[in-house]
Amino acid sequence: MTDESAAQVEMPRILRVAGPLVEVEGFAGAAMNDLLALGVSGLLAEIVAIREGMLTVQAYEYTGGLAPGDAAVPLRTPLSAALGPDLLGGVFDGLLRPLASASTWLTPDAYRQHAERQWRFRPVVELGDEVDAGAVLGLITDAGPVEYRILVPPGSGGVVKSVVLEGNYPSHAVVATVAATPVAITGSWPVRVARPYARRRDGVEPLHTGQRVLDLLFPVARGGTAAVPGGFGTGKTVMLQQLAKWCDADVIVYVGCGERGNEMAEIVAELSALTDPRTGGRLTDRTVIIANTSNMPMMAREASIYTGVTVAEHFRDMGYDAVVIADSTSRWAEALREFASRTGQLPAEEGYPANLASALAAFYERAGSVRTLGGLPGSVTVVGAVSPPGGDLSEPVTTHTERFVRCRWTLDRDLAYSRHYPAVSWSGSFSRDSDALGIVQVAAGDSGWLARRARVAGVLAEAERLSALTELVGIDALPGHQRMVVLGGRLLREGVLQQSALSDNDAYCSSEKTAALVESMLAVLDRCQQLVAAGVQAQQIEELDFGPLIRVREAAGADDTAAVRGCRDKILAVLAELTSTGTTR
Repeated sequence: MTDESAAQVEMPRILRVAGPLVEVEGFAGAAMNDLLALGVSGLLAEIVAIREGMLTVQAYEYTGGLAPGDAAVPLRTPLSAALGPDLLGGVFDGLLRPLASASTWLTPDAYRQHAERQWRFRPVVELGDEVDAGAVLGLITDAGPVEYRILVPPGSGGVVKSVVLEGNYPSHAVVATVAATPVAITGSWPVRVARPYARRRDGVEPLHTGQRVLDLLFPVARGGTAAVPGGFGTGKTVMLQQLAKWCDADVIVYVGCGERGNEMAEIVAELSALTDPRTGGRLTDRTVIIANTSNMPMMAREASIYTGVTVAEHFRDMGYDAVVIADSTSRWAEALREFASRTGQLPAEEGYPANLASALAAFYERAGSVRTLGGLPGSVTVVGAVSPPGGDLSEPVTTHTERFVRCRWTLDRDLAYSRHYPAVSWSGSFSRDSDALGIVQVAAGDSGWLARRARVAGVLAEAERLSALTELVGIDALPGHQRMVVLGGRLLREGVLQQSALSDNDAYCSSEKTAALVESMLAVLDRCQQLVAAGVQAQQIEELDFGPLIRVREAAGADDTAAVRGCRDKILAVLAELTSTGTTR
């Protein structure tokens, strides 16, 4: 018998196929999370359980046509992501395979081998240099607006034994050797293993989203975590798209996990059409899109979350601030539930596996603001959407997620149905870092930030309480000063918190314009209270036209604070005329 035929006899065989769950004969050296190639098509699958004489694996592709007796080839490597300069501006599936070179229908052979691109490499080290893990060996100068850095891999370090000259090289070319470790332009990393760093950084730094309700009331820190729970139709996808477009991160990783294909096509088209305000180029040039839509294999959806955060950690290690936007973690949890039911695990609440909380914690804990192995500051911020069935915010994915995130931006159905977008509930949301970030804002020169936030939150809470009361007794039953609070709540809601994603002037709002809008609304509210205290009837004030003040958020540019203050002054002048006439009705 030849060696080749002997290897074929000893090759492990498939015992059972049940959707994405496949049982395979055990073999020597099998390890958890190692990959197998199943059948003649070589379907990728990952070992998730090892029992005596049998392995349980989860397949990442459609298993139609796979049958007991088919070969299962051990690849003896964990599921890993290829990390290279071609990530920026690309669209990939859940296993980080490029969709641009794939066929229309994603059959197992759909991912065609595309031509390997040449990259311009410029070394920054010389032969004989002593380098540590995370040190920069060279730069890819034609990778786009984000400077792509070739680093010494984690766990390596020593003397530079070889380094190529500046020139064009293919993606998998080795450009340097450190001690005995070859370093290529494109490396790889196991997606379920967090990339190491030197230490976590002390202190916090705000991540500006350009969305007033978030930056003002529920700010998120760089390296923080946020959840966006909301039922169908509350505007989760549009809000996440706004974050992808306007937050001041260096790299955006957008993970479409189980969402509709038309939504992913929309985000790709919009990002391609937008000009990056930071670089002047296309916004997609600093964006990585992982599209694992609802019609793609279920278990690839489970892997896509880890793939996305691994890509973000890769850019964090270069010294960049990366943001992972996962839409949505509920679809990911549903994939966990389906596979757990096939493996016969005892179900916990609502059928989800008992380790759901641990899986969510493992995902969100990979966020953080760190000092990299190379000594550079970098961060990974994670924002995950939650799509509770029927809008039930007490379901397991929402409640477990709330335990592990620093911010919760709850989307309110009533606000959405009244066309108030973004429909972030000011009573059902929180930010655990708001006080610390307020101190940072004060230290940066905005001494009134904490007072503005507290005043707005107080007016909104009191206005909401009084609005519920007016539904019972009517607005006329309230005293004048309380009617002014209700008016102030309306001005803040419609003139500050509302924001149009379709407006060129209002889609993004600078911190300065946000502060000007808030100060203008509060100044008008204070003047109205003074008028009521001076004897002017509340009805007279309520009948004034505050429309220009409400609409100035769209009329003024993203940084145009002068227009906001000019509109405020005009309203205050009208109020001054009202008190000088002394007329009442």
